[in-house]
Amino acid sequence: MNLAKISSNGQITVPVEIRRLLGLKSGDKILFFQNPKGEIVLSNASGRALQKAQKAFAGAADELGVRNEDDIQALIDELRHGMKS
Repeated sequence: MNLAKISSNGQITVPVEIRRLLGLKSGDKILFFQNPKGEIVLSNASGRALQKAQKAFAGAADELGVRNEDDIQALIDELRHGMKS
């Protein structure tokens, strides 16, 4: 268990073990949310955003027929060519 003390202006220091577990570094943002059990959970906001993006784009590569870096480059070239017209 890790404890953190709240300063008079509401600031806390996240214990080093928790920072390591969450992959937090200086300047990162922490997301606080309430889970369905009513518990307050904190997570690395950057990591959470990446997970949401991955979930949102799940299956997109298959739909576009993207299998490797060459396919990605071909798609970029196609989009750029379409912009010039």
